[in-house]
Amino acid sequence: MQKSTQVLFKTQFEEDVYKGLSDFPKHLSSKYFYDQKGDKLFQDIMHMPEYYLTRKEYDILKQHTAEIAEKFAMGNPKFKLIELGAGDGKKTKILLKYLSENNFDVKYQPIDISQSVLDGLEKSLHKELPDLQVEPQHGTYFEALEKINLENGTKKVILFLGSNIGNLLHEHAIAFLKSVQELMQEDDLLFIGFDMKKNPQTILDAYNDPSGITEAFNKNVLARINTELDGNFDLDKFLHWEVYDPETGTAKSYLVAKEAQTVSIDKLGLLIDFAPWETIHTEISQKYDDKVVAWLADNAGLKIETEFSDPEKEYKNFVFKKC
Repeated sequence: MQKSTQVLFKTQFEEDVYKGLSDFPKHLSSKYFYDQKGDKLFQDIMHMPEYYLTRKEYDILKQHTAEIAEKFAMGNPKFKLIELGAGDGKKTKILLKYLSENNFDVKYQPIDISQSVLDGLEKSLHKELPDLQVEPQHGTYFEALEKINLENGTKKVILFLGSNIGNLLHEHAIAFLKSVQELMQEDDLLFIGFDMKKNPQTILDAYNDPSGITEAFNKNVLARINTELDGNFDLDKFLHWEVYDPETGTAKSYLVAKEAQTVSIDKLGLLIDFAPWETIHTEISQKYDDKVVAWLADNAGLKIETEFSDPEKEYKNFVFKKC
């Protein structure tokens, strides 16, 4: 049972927490893993030996740098390189260094919802690539893309790395891709990383490491509720649990109540009852095969131009154009 008084939401975070924890089954969005602490935890995750995604994509960009750069330019060395969810830019810097050193006329526009992440990325780029044009865009993907789209007719190359597309169920992925496609011009390109289906144990290990970093990252949404919304979650009373369905390619993360408990969130005037072993669904990490990627593109009005992969074909970066 959820007991609450009438509440006026001041932020999207408040509204989403209220709705997610009042719903059945309970759920919270993985986008709320990220604050200053969450950003640091995710950087730690990307360096874990079990978290192969970053390493695979890094190797693809390193092995195919020149080929990818030429594909982006397609005879025109002037374009905007726009990255959705830029993070620390570690992988993108491989491309940026090559573009900067080979006389490509590129403006890099990283988009991120975290201002601290953008500030850190801009500072590092000014130091490492002082001649590169960098114009960070703070906000949601589509707010920033719409703003960029109105500036002028310069060709856009949009990056969406890290298999972040996998945080969306297929229907939502199609809607996302359609929204990007509608902001693309005929010559624009969309470059997306997809984590492909593989040994199920490899996938499970990537999201449930023995050192507990992923657990802390998953539980950070509860820590944020405690800090920002005056909640009283006892994080030790929740278990981090990962499942993977090799048929659908869907990995899901849960927080599971270890015992019956009642949690209060004072800023929302909310009391939440948990039964023993009741779940909060926090994240989806979708895995793909070639047929599914082609199906997503077709339904979003996109066509596959080419692809780049690691030798084992466990991770792929696809290049799309508007149909």
